[in-house]
Amino acid sequence: MFKTVLFPIDQSREAREAADVVADVVKTYNARLVLLSVVEEANPEATTDSPMLSPEIVAKLLENAKLLFSQQGITAEIIEKQGKAAFTICDVADEIGADLIIMGCRGLGLTDEGSTDSVTNRVINLSPCPVLIVP
Repeated sequence: MFKTVLFPIDQSREAREAADVVADVVKTYNARLVLLSVVEEANPEATTDSPMLSPEIVAKLLENAKLLFSQQGITAEIIEKQGKAAFTICDVADEIGADLIIMGCRGLGLTDEGSTDSVTNRVINLSPCPVLIVP
C-alpha cells in the first residue's frame, strides 16, 4: 500500500515524536523512507533566527535522523532542499512518487500568513498524496 514514505523533519519536538510512527509504518509496509529537510528562505521581516536557515544545521539534522533510523534497521535516503517548507515538501513528494507523507502536527514554521496557517495545514491542502499527521 505505502511503497514510499516521505518524512519532512525539522528540529521540533513534534517531528521527533513522529519518528516512532514513521518507523512503524516503514517496517509494516517494507517501504522506502525518504527524509526531507528544508532550508528556509530568509525572510527579511522575520524577528527570529530560525535554525532551519542554516544549511549546516539542516545537514546535521538529516544525518542524525538517518542514523536514528539505521539503528532500527531502516535504510533512509536524505534530501535537503531550499525554499518555502510547505511547497517544497509537496514538490518533493510529487518528484519521488511518495505514497504517504508523515509529519508532526506542528513543526517550527508558520507561513507568512501567520499562526492560523501552519506548514502542516498547507501540506495537507497541497499534497499530491495522503498525509498522516502525528499529534
